[in-house]
Amino acid sequence: MAKAIHMMIRVLDLDRSIAFYERAFGLGVADRFDFDDFTLVYLRNEESDFEIELTLNKGRREPYTHGDGYGHVAFAVDDLDAEHARFAELGFEPAPIKEFFREGALMARFFFVQDPDGYKIEVLQRHGRYR
Repeated sequence: MAKAIHMMIRVLDLDRSIAFYERAFGLGVADRFDFDDFTLVYLRNEESDFEIELTLNKGRREPYTHGDGYGHVAFAVDDLDAEHARFAELGFEPAPIKEFFREGALMARFFFVQDPDGYKIEVLQRHGRYR
């Protein structure tokens, strides 16, 4: 059986990205590996062993293009309304909260936010399959 352990995104400014993920989701640096041409930083929190791997390619100046293949990473929270307000106070400009219903029942409450490199992140209310 396979276990998901991390997802990787390329970033232009490690300090800015680390600060965003720490302030937004409470992720801290679990490991950091510096190489001649690149640096890898693994972020996680106590909620899960799943990590976000930030990759900094040294010397890169232009922002990365996301193409039409990247979707998003998702985080589940206990109080979506409070998190939305907190993100707004932090200046992260969260999109409005949306709700999806299926067969008359609430399936999901969520909003999206973007990290400093423009990657989309879905923030979901813990509910149903989103725990």
